[in-house]
Amino acid sequence: MTAAFGIPVMGIVCPIGADKTRVAQNLASGSRAGLTARTDIAIDKTVYIGAVDDELPGLPESLLPYDCRNNRMMLAALDQIRSEVEAAARRFGRDRIAVILGTSTGGIAEGEAAYAGVKQTHRWPNDFTYRQQELGTLADFSARILGLTGPAYVVATACSSSGKAFASARRLIQAGFCDAAVVGGADTLCRMTVNGFGSLEAVSGGLCNPFSRNRDGINIGEAAAAFLLTKDPAPVMLFGIGESSDAHHVSAPDPEGRGAYEAMRLAMVDAGLSPADIAYVNLHGTATPLNDAMESKAVHALLGSAAPCSSTKSMTGHTLGAASACEAAFLWLTLHPAYNDGLLPPHLWDGVADPALPALALTTAGMRAAGTGRMAMLSNSFAFGGSNVTLAFGRN
Repeated sequence: MTAAFGIPVMGIVCPIGADKTRVAQNLASGSRAGLTARTDIAIDKTVYIGAVDDELPGLPESLLPYDCRNNRMMLAALDQIRSEVEAAARRFGRDRIAVILGTSTGGIAEGEAAYAGVKQTHRWPNDFTYRQQELGTLADFSARILGLTGPAYVVATACSSSGKAFASARRLIQAGFCDAAVVGGADTLCRMTVNGFGSLEAVSGGLCNPFSRNRDGINIGEAAAAFLLTKDPAPVMLFGIGESSDAHHVSAPDPEGRGAYEAMRLAMVDAGLSPADIAYVNLHGTATPLNDAMESKAVHALLGSAAPCSSTKSMTGHTLGAASACEAAFLWLTLHPAYNDGLLPPHLWDGVADPALPALALTTAGMRAAGTGRMAMLSNSFAFGGSNVTLAFGRN
């Protein structure tokens, strides 16, 4: 059992809001307002997209070479935790705080726009730099904007990226390389991602429908979330982390869910939890036929059919490299006594159960986690290539 780490503060920008209060309200009510039909992003197809409509902050002139939507969205999340990070920097030293973030597509939308310009003018736009779309830019930019000089790097393991960032940051603190860490991730919309998943026939023809017999694929979304991770107690704690790499297939999950099961099991062992301790599971829940089939098997095998579960991707879409961080933020809001205080996110679907899947206790609006006092919840993220992570959060 590993000692728990505190998460005193969180910032979130996603399709259901750009501040904690609004996101908490929409999460508890089950809002799908952030998912809208778009005709401009997929080739010859209308798709539902989880987009952030809120105005994003601009960058200072000294950091304009980093200017891209991914970094601006990350900045909006960082601004929500900036004062607490600054206090930690005064306490520990700027070189003792790491910045470990996850992303997948990074700022590739700016690269797409620049290349479109090249095709017309045969010249790269003057305001485009490769740094805008480079994967490692997210952590470099965030460290610079916060004035931190500790370890700073990006984890890019597709849909588990920002969950793996938690694991990497915790190891750095445990090893004594730093005393605290800014963790999280960001991913923003681009045509390459939407059309790439479309080529895999993994994009839904409508609103995604996780765990339904009628499920037909994902919606793509965008988000950014940021946290401060320390050894100190906090209202929300990181109890444990489980990682696995089943390497079953480059894009398909192990149909029996062995990697998913192992990630959840290891997170619970790491946190010293039993199945009876789990008050809620935020499912990876992509609404693709293969993912939901294997995840339901893994969850049922480990926790049975009593643990309340839901997929919040039916509110935000799949935010890819930001998914782990976005859904960790949802657990933070669910657990925090100042926000939803145990009010569980509802599972939004058509209600048509798939008889081929083991039954799970899918939540409905207004459900609250059982019990008071100490509470633990899991968040699953399962990526291409079988790179899996489960985060165990809780409160004492």
